[in-house]
Amino acid sequence: MSSLCRDCLSTDLADDASACPQCGCARLVSHPELHSLFIAHIDCDSFYASVEKRDNPDLIEKPVLVGGRKRGVVMAACYLARKYGVHSAMPMFKALKACPDAVVIQPDMKKYRRIGQKIREIMREVTPQLEPISIDEAFLDLTGTERLHGGSAARTLARLAANIHTAHGITVTVGLSHNKFLAKLASGLNKPHGFTVIGVEETIPFLAKQEVSRIWGVGKVFQRRLETDGITTIAQLQEYDGTELVRRYGEIGGRLARLSRGEDSRKVTPGGGRKSLSSETTFREDLSDPDKLKRILWWQAEKVSAGVKKEGIGGRTITLKLKTSRFRTLTRSRTLPHPTQLAEVIYAGAAPLLEKETNGTEYRLLGVGLSDFLPADHCDPIDLADPDAKKRKQLESVVDALREKFGTDAIGKGRRLEGSS
Repeated sequence: MSSLCRDCLSTDLADDASACPQCGCARLVSHPELHSLFIAHIDCDSFYASVEKRDNPDLIEKPVLVGGRKRGVVMAACYLARKYGVHSAMPMFKALKACPDAVVIQPDMKKYRRIGQKIREIMREVTPQLEPISIDEAFLDLTGTERLHGGSAARTLARLAANIHTAHGITVTVGLSHNKFLAKLASGLNKPHGFTVIGVEETIPFLAKQEVSRIWGVGKVFQRRLETDGITTIAQLQEYDGTELVRRYGEIGGRLARLSRGEDSRKVTPGGGRKSLSSETTFREDLSDPDKLKRILWWQAEKVSAGVKKEGIGGRTITLKLKTSRFRTLTRSRTLPHPTQLAEVIYAGAAPLLEKETNGTEYRLLGVGLSDFLPADHCDPIDLADPDAKKRKQLESVVDALREKFGTDAIGKGRRLEGSS
């Protein structure tokens, strides 16, 4: 059995040690394959709420929620608040009903992005093979870094977690395994400030004990469909071959078959290059009509969608830009649960932001953009619980193909065609 002290990084530990003989720390991680695994997922613990507690020590012992007021939703809940059953995406009024003493803080996305970028810079010092998947989490491939850092990937990750905490006062949880799926699964098992390892030899039996909801892309509604079919655990999925699961569930069935056996061939793909992609229109005459602005917004969403598809990326953050007739610039943004390439999703995310600003104000410019990019294989996961979503995705693919062949104006959806004369 290989062991590591997460505080002093000592590896000179007995198999049955409950504390480090060098520093007395009890935060040990032990695993037979500890020093032979290289794929990691690092996730900041309750990031937005942790930043707010760091910046205001009076909040340390209080339940903190980051999000909109009573009509909004919870963007982040600290671990004290989670003890009351509060979780991300919960309507704020329900969260406050469950935890009436919670302190609600309006999100400061600029601050969170700035700190997230600094944390990524620390990660990048460890390996250039860094793939951010949101503002506060990333995959790392530490293959071949042992000589550079003077120790195994596990030891380097423990040092990295300590460095992040020292530099920014934020704890992170580490998942270490032999592929991305298992590394991300591991990082979610022992929060906060955890370090979990899933080795090659234990993959099948380890997964067999897990609920199907542990598989990426299986949401609550699809989980209920699987339960209706008598499937509640990954062990039950492992009993089916891939052909049968594809017959039952289509494209997602093949992914269920692979992931239920711990098979994931995706590589850690370093981020970089483009930071955002947007489309803007300056009007010949100032506009205030909501319907006309929405039609223009749809056209822009299609342009942005075409751009990210061409580059093989998708974005999680949608930003709306408006410039008034008096040249005052307004920007509004929202972050999606999953990155997207789809015009429908971009429009659906931006339209409510626009509606809040169409109050009679005249605008001379409207724009929409995407940022926080990830590779295409992370985008728009198919949810069989929403068959219309799958149809919309397929329809958009057909429209893209027709435009590729006959030109961008060959076909358009209703929103684009209305009022185009």
